[in-house]
Amino acid sequence: MPKLDLDAIEQTNRTGYPPPYAEAMAKRHFRRLAPAAGIEDFGVSHVVLEPGGISSQRHWHDGEDEFVVMLDGEAVLVEEGGETAMRPGDCAAFPKGVPNGHHLVNRTDRPCTFIAVGRPAASDCHYPDVDLHLDANSGAFVRKDSSGF
Repeated sequence: MPKLDLDAIEQTNRTGYPPPYAEAMAKRHFRRLAPAAGIEDFGVSHVVLEPGGISSQRHWHDGEDEFVVMLDGEAVLVEEGGETAMRPGDCAAFPKGVPNGHHLVNRTDRPCTFIAVGRPAASDCHYPDVDLHLDANSGAFVRKDSSGF
């Protein structure tokens, strides 16, 4: 059956970020929809941000496109060019290779929900605000000077 039962898909707030960058993810909860649907060519996540939550550390990818659709509530898209309110129905696109660090921040007093579409990172990922870099060769997070955590 093509319709997914969200309640049957595990919701988690796991993160691969090393300390101290992982702590900021405590108010982000997501469900990986693509594996539950048998989709293999791209990822789809159903994400809920509690008030004060962020979607990720602000980042951009060398080789992966990303697309976001706001479903419920409101968040602020923070990117290189400034900030933009994202409300239900709003979409944002982040083409690969464009150095536009971005993330969503919930500055309201109620949860917001969005869908994020992309692929798991297979290329370098850059985090302009913190001393963090995802190295594609090793698949590990390293400091910007390439030293480990």
